[in-house]
Amino acid sequence: MQNKGLIKVFAILFGLVCIYQLSFTFIANNVENEAEDFARQKISENVENYSALRDVEQQKYLDSVANEEIIAGITYSNAKDKELNKGLDLKGGINVILQISVKDILAGLANNTNDPAFNQAIAEADEASKDSQDDYIDLFFEAFNNIPDAKLASPDVFANKTLSDEINFEMSNADVETVIRRKVDESITSAFEVLRKRIDKFGVTQPNIQRLGNSGRILVELPGAKDINRVKGLLQSTAQLEFWHVYKSNELGNFLAQANNVLRDVVSKESKETEAEADTTATDSDIDELLAESEDSTEVSTGNNPLFELIQGPGFQGGPVLAYFSEKDTARVNEYLAMPQVRSLLPASQRYAKFAWGIPQDEEGVVGLYALKGNRNMEPPLSGDVITDAQQTYDQMGRVAVSMQMDGRGAKIWEEMTGLASTQQSNIAIVLDNTVYSAPGVSTGPIAGGRSEISGDFTITEGQDLANVLRAGKLPASADIIQSEIVGPSLGQEAIDSGIWSFAIALVFVLLWMVFYYGKAGLFADVALAVNILFIFGILAGLGAVLTLPGIAGIVLTIGISVDANVLIFERIREELAKGKVQKDAIKDGFNNALSSILDANITTGLTGFILLILGTGPIKGFATTLLIGIATSLFTAIFITRLFIDGYGKNGKSLDFATGATKNLFRNVKVNWLGKRKMAYTISGILIVISVGSLLVQGLNQGVDFVGGRTYTIRFDKDVNPTDVEQDLIAEFGSAEAKTFGPNNQLKITTKYKVDEESTAVDNEIQQSMFEALQSYLPQDLTYDEFTAGGAGKDIGIMQSMKVGPTIADDIKNDSFWAILGSLVVIFLYILLRFRKWQFSIGAVAAVAHDVIIVLGIFSLLYKVMPFSMEINQAFIAAILTVIGYSLNDTVVVFDRIREFVNEHTSWPLGRTVNSALDSTISRTLNTSLTTLIVLLAIFIFGGESIRGFMFALIIGVIVGTYSSLFIATPVMFDSVTDKSKIEKKKKVEEDSEATTV
Repeated sequence: MQNKGLIKVFAILFGLVCIYQLSFTFIANNVENEAEDFARQKISENVENYSALRDVEQQKYLDSVANEEIIAGITYSNAKDKELNKGLDLKGGINVILQISVKDILAGLANNTNDPAFNQAIAEADEASKDSQDDYIDLFFEAFNNIPDAKLASPDVFANKTLSDEINFEMSNADVETVIRRKVDESITSAFEVLRKRIDKFGVTQPNIQRLGNSGRILVELPGAKDINRVKGLLQSTAQLEFWHVYKSNELGNFLAQANNVLRDVVSKESKETEAEADTTATDSDIDELLAESEDSTEVSTGNNPLFELIQGPGFQGGPVLAYFSEKDTARVNEYLAMPQVRSLLPASQRYAKFAWGIPQDEEGVVGLYALKGNRNMEPPLSGDVITDAQQTYDQMGRVAVSMQMDGRGAKIWEEMTGLASTQQSNIAIVLDNTVYSAPGVSTGPIAGGRSEISGDFTITEGQDLANVLRAGKLPASADIIQSEIVGPSLGQEAIDSGIWSFAIALVFVLLWMVFYYGKAGLFADVALAVNILFIFGILAGLGAVLTLPGIAGIVLTIGISVDANVLIFERIREELAKGKVQKDAIKDGFNNALSSILDANITTGLTGFILLILGTGPIKGFATTLLIGIATSLFTAIFITRLFIDGYGKNGKSLDFATGATKNLFRNVKVNWLGKRKMAYTISGILIVISVGSLLVQGLNQGVDFVGGRTYTIRFDKDVNPTDVEQDLIAEFGSAEAKTFGPNNQLKITTKYKVDEESTAVDNEIQQSMFEALQSYLPQDLTYDEFTAGGAGKDIGIMQSMKVGPTIADDIKNDSFWAILGSLVVIFLYILLRFRKWQFSIGAVAAVAHDVIIVLGIFSLLYKVMPFSMEINQAFIAAILTVIGYSLNDTVVVFDRIREFVNEHTSWPLGRTVNSALDSTISRTLNTSLTTLIVLLAIFIFGGESIRGFMFALIIGVIVGTYSSLFIATPVMFDSVTDKSKIEKKKKVEEDSEATTV
């Protein structure tokens, strides 16, 4: 091997980089564990609602140490930003797909017209969208254009005052379509910006929000989010843009001083009461703990100035900001200012003052406090529904600004507001979702015409974002949750534990097996495998990828199939040694001869991984990511790292047998008439396919909510329950329900299609409330509804996980899954055709893959009613099918590579002899790899958690069937598809010879 030094340097440097990337995860986890211990010691389990209180204390602790240096300049804050991200199934949280209503946007652009043609097109688009995969706007334009003499540029449709600058009466429908599409896209972008800003403020680490194509759908993932109802409200409420008059800082200076004095007494009294309670229950050991806590406490509050000590800086004299506070203290300040004894300090003229916060001023999160001039109804003088347009511009000083235009009503009110502000030399606050974005002063008199400008310390991007947010006020569009998945944090921790167990067991087995089978060479392969695992996790951390439970399964599966490259290499080396070559030459030729098979096998598996990555969502994308990374790293470690160790060991003449005493002669002189058994194999496979197709036609598949729509809940009880009894009670409530044991006997997976077409949060809450009432006899009497929906709030009872898929998106998922499988078959056919230059190889490979897919589907159809675990056909199952395709191809391509090699080496041999000999020579590798992978999958199946058990079962069946098909389907079909007459004659002759000479 050339350039060994360079490879060593690269491997060492890359390993160090991976360790560096993973160190952030290690540091962040250590700090979080310390925070958990701190919260556990401070809040006893005997305290009511202890779980939520512990969360608060844990967050306080993390906030207090966020910027403290831990090692080499690394703080918890930047370690958290760079740690290996965990998905919802490992961390808990919420994953939703929101559908921004394009229908509402179109109606807003048309000023909610009553035009018959417009409303007819809307009604037809509504109906067509139920079964169509096209975007709503395409369906609307198609329906509108089919109406005779209907014009989009009609004054009753889009040629209205609002759009008069862009649409005139002379424009064609096609011209108007271009404008409307752009306007709809701008509105969706506005909604996206509003959501992004809300999510950023929500405080969830590593959130993910992205637009899904041009469909108006937005994906939101919030790992670690626990207050699910708050999240739903945050995501679905429309943006509230408001304009308020603002009090000057000097107008409320006395109020803040008086409030601080009152709070001093309140806080002092509360502290004394707390101390008195502690004294009545304290023991000697408690006193010691309290003394220790007081020494380590990060709180500096003395109670002397409860409000003033929180101030980070004063507001400017006469300016709109009363004072600046740290963002983490805003909740406490809100609590202080809402106290009745504090509010009563406001004079009569200011009794309706409304306090609001600005946007963070710097990286430290300092925000300004404003006092808005409210009224009895707490309604703003002007709201955002008057904004017709907003653009990022520049002011007279060349600074970034935002220009906005109002309608006639808004222009009149704006003129009055600016006139008053100019007279009083005061400010007007622009408030979005109760956050003050800007509070400009007015010094030029009343502003007429409804056009104004917001200037401030904006970057260009911030100005564009603010303009997008302001435009959202003009076109409010409802956001419906059409798909959601909610995972409780305790279920996520259980998934981590089960994933680690499956990972450890599979890894130990593979390491021991390689040493047992290949001796010292297997030990070198184990070292390379350990390096491979380091590379996989390091790359995942460096890329900011999200690790999910299927992702862990992908890593474990990678461990299983990554030994395949080493097995191929070692088997070829053993063959070369058997030919009498010296060890050095045998190693060199073994690596060279195995390279082609290794590359072909991994490329075909990688192709299915790419299809998963492109078409998959959420956990499936995580599985594909880890699989692809694993393929790349396993290639490098097997070809280069293992070679370094083997060459280094043998350079001083040390002998390396690549076998042990128990395995030295295994599969050494195998001679089997594989092709002679193909008729029997065809018969067996034919029977299995007929049974599978029959079951699919008669019994069908257990399609999950991914494919048919509906709601599913994983609910845990405090005792074992009978799923049949629970199901009957739920059917009585909903009319349609299914309950199956999911893991332990005290946990059920409940699915219902009740009100499947209604996707509002109100319906979600209604179903959960009805379910809670229907399950009362199975739940503890003291369990409240809030605890039930929150997974027991520390009791691990109630809804642990939930998922909702609307019927429209279910059709999309089913459609994408079909194209994913079909696309993988086409890509594989073309790759093998290009690689082997014979269509017969492609036919054999595709026939074997189709055979495997049909049988796996058939087994799921036959057994889903009797198996004790979920066998739903969902997105995870499609990932399993594509993985089966990749694995089956991996095996098949290795055989085909050997056939091609033998054809070139033994030109005088008949084709039948060549094929049989090729299969004989690869049987050791085939069984070795299949057995290793199968044991790994069994480890995940048994220890890897209930949520991926069906996924693993599909893979186990796929590996068994795939190994069989590579020997008895792919190769025989390829053989039988050769139509050259001379080859046929040679085939017949070799079959006769083979039947007489082999088993």
